Amino acid sequence: MNAVSLYLLLFAAVAQAAMAQPGETVILVHGLGRTPLSMWPLARTLRRAGYQVVNLRYPSRHYTVERLSEDYLARAIAAQTHAGATRIHFVTHSLGGIIVRQYLAQHSMTNLGHVVMLAPPNHGSKLADRLKKTAIGRWILGPAGCELGTGATELPERLGAPEFSLGVISAKRDGKVSIPSAKLDGMAGFLVVPGFHTWIMCSHETSGATLAFLATGQFGAPLSK
Repeated sequence: MNAVSLYLLLFAAVAQAAMAQPGETVILVHGLGRTPLSMWPLARTLRRAGYQVVNLRYPSRHYTVERLSEDYLARAIAAQTHAGATRIHFVTHSLGGIIVRQYLAQHSMTNLGHVVMLAPPNHGSKLADRLKKTAIGRWILGPAGCELGTGATELPERLGAPEFSLGVISAKRDGKVSIPSAKLDGMAGFLVVPGFHTWIMCSHETSGATLAFLATGQFGAPLSK
């Protein structure tokens, strides 16, 4: 058995023991052009672990990142806080990670838990750079997707380092967001799992690592609660 297999077994064991505490909520934020259905495998896993799960639906191709953050994510957070959530975690895919970064850059949360980002374009996407050069590409991306360029003045770079507990999981065969682009200074953990950008949320490795990070703030660390 190689080192990677041993590591995966470690966080799988942690994940099996990582049951949510009362009042813990996870808000799932899907990626560009996707729907909550894409996050359903993770939603099921999280519910089985005892979390209250909100699988956010938002029109990813219709508005800017800021508007999606303030008009859709903010409402979900407010609703869960009003409902008594003692701790709110986030698990995001691709664009969803930038929406959460945008929100947390503008708002403080006393009940913020951990954040797990799956294949996030934290330093933009070269695919977005290419697509937004043409009219049809800009239509495909929508306003939010057009903000995901790799330049120093683009939104992902302007958001800065995270001031929250962040774990990032990247796909080994990601043709949309490079592994270096997914990393972010200040993150608490980073992991590369087999698979592709589009289906990273469906793998057992991703599920196990996500549960471990939500419970401990690390990938594969011993439980601290």
